[in-house]
Amino acid sequence: MIDDVGKISAEEGMTLENGIGGTTRGKGGVVVMIREIVARGAAQGMETRVQKYRWGSAEAWGLDKKQEEPVKEKEKVNLEVSGKLAEDTNMFRGVLIKYNEPPEAKKPTLRWRLYPFKGDESLPVLHIHRQSAYLIGRDRKIADLPIDHPSCSKQHAVLQYRSVPFEKADGTRARRVLPYIIDLGSSNGTFLNGSKIEPQRYIELKEKDVLKFGFSSREFVVLNEKSAGDENASDPEPGSPGSE
Repeated sequence: MIDDVGKISAEEGMTLENGIGGTTRGKGGVVVMIREIVARGAAQGMETRVQKYRWGSAEAWGLDKKQEEPVKEKEKVNLEVSGKLAEDTNMFRGVLIKYNEPPEAKKPTLRWRLYPFKGDESLPVLHIHRQSAYLIGRDRKIADLPIDHPSCSKQHAVLQYRSVPFEKADGTRARRVLPYIIDLGSSNGTFLNGSKIEPQRYIELKEKDVLKFGFSSREFVVLNEKSAGDENASDPEPGSPGSE
C-alpha cells in the first residue's frame, strides 16, 4: 500500500493507476515511476503527499477542504473569576478555606458597619472595618461573621474590601477602597436588596444595601460612619480590641 508519497496530477495518477493494476507496468516499474514523480515534484517545489491512493485536489474527489485538515478550535473566553477562588490551599484552624483574597484586597479607611434586624427587632451592630475581608458562614470555628441558620452554608459568603480605580471630577484617576460581597457557591444563595446574586462574582455594596443569607429572616443593612442618621457610627466600641 502506498502511503504519504506525493501529490500528483490527474494524468500521472492515471498512469500510476494502470501501473498498479499491472496493465502497463510491472511492480518494479511502479516503484521506479513513483520515485521519478516524487523527485520531479520536489524539484518544482511541490507539496508531495498521497494518502490512501488519493491524488489531485480535494474538490476533484468531492471533498470539502475542511476535511483535509481539522480546524483548530478557537480558545474560548474564560469568564470565571480570576485569582485563587475555590483553590483548596488555604488552611485555617484545620479547616480548608474555599477562598483566598485577591491582590487588590485592602483594609478600608472608612468605618463600615452591618446593622442586623430580625423582623422589627434590631440586633447588636457588627463593626466591619478592621480587616480587609470577613468570612460569613455557619462554621463558627472559622467564620468572622457567624450565621447559625441551618439553610446557610458553613462557608457561605465573603465581605471583601478592594482597592479599585476611579476617575475624579477633574479627570484624574485615583484609587479607593470599597466593600464587595461574594457568594462562595452556597447551597441557598446570598440576597442583595431582595435579589439573589450570582455566585463567585464580586458585587459592590453601597450605603443602605440590605443583605440576606439563605432562608434566614435576618437582614443586614450596610452603613458607614458618614451615613445620615447613624448617630453612634463614629463612637468606638467599648471594651473591644482594636478600637480606633
